[in-house]
Amino acid sequence: MCAKQIVETANAPAAIGPYSQAVWAGDLLFCSGQIPIDPATGQLVEGDAATQARQVLTNVKAVLEAAGLTMADVVKATVFFKSMNDFQAVNEVYASFFPAPCPARSGVEVARLPRDVLVEIEVIAKR
Repeated sequence: MCAKQIVETANAPAAIGPYSQAVWAGDLLFCSGQIPIDPATGQLVEGDAATQARQVLTNVKAVLEAAGLTMADVVKATVFFKSMNDFQAVNEVYASFFPAPCPARSGVEVARLPRDVLVEIEVIAKR
């Protein structure tokens, strides 16, 4: 059995509940879902889905960097959409953060996200 190691950084929003920003399990890093909160202010980034996705992915990148990884180390991403109508706008931002070859990905429309944001993204990365 492998011991869990917690990853925390002030460069991404602090956990607002009983969870960690990310957890190492062996060579896999499981990153909790990020929403568009500016870690410097603690405030929600307002705007359209593309604007929110940019902040979300900036937060994901910060968690990965705290673990010594990059976006290129991501092997799986899950994107939660408030509306699949935002798929194309989020996809364009998403593509700008992930170098080829891109990770596996799922996209799911959900009834509601924390703080009523438009997008949340969680990732799994491998060292």
